[in-house]
Amino acid sequence: MSATEPRIPRVRLTERGPVLVDGPVEVVLPDGTAMHCDRPVVALCTCRRSRRFPFCDTSHRRRRP
Repeated sequence: MSATEPRIPRVRLTERGPVLVDGPVEVVLPDGTAMHCDRPVVALCTCRRSRRFPFCDTSHRRRRP
């Protein structure tokens, strides 16, 4: 990819965990709040158990079936 071509964001769905997004990203919450993350890969919580929601803190690992 050349410097003039736009970067195509990559989103990866995981089996039992977060959605992984190539960063940096800006996440807009339902209330309109925007959160920015500069990490090269950002894990977004899908279980809503994270204390850092919308970012994953691995709380899904403590879930019992």
